Amino acid sequence: MGLGSIWHWLVLILVVVLLFGRGRISDVMGDIAKGIKSFKKGLSDEEPAPQQQAPAQPQRIHGADQMGTPGTTKEEAKG
Repeated sequence: MGLGSIWHWLVLILVVVLLFGRGRISDVMGDIAKGIKSFKKGLSDEEPAPQQQAPAQPQRIHGADQMGTPGTTKEEAKG
């Protein structure tokens, strides 16, 4: 009775079915299928790594106001 013998596998399957019952085996297989589907969904939902963006340029203040002279940035006017 080698590892590849058909009788070996039939006896093994019979013992497993007798110990666990058909309903229990189908429940376990259904749970495994749900787990695989959930895993695949999690992989497909992954967002790509965010790309590094260049820092934003300071905004220019148009016209003269109390914060600075015409053409200065907000950071320069605060300083």
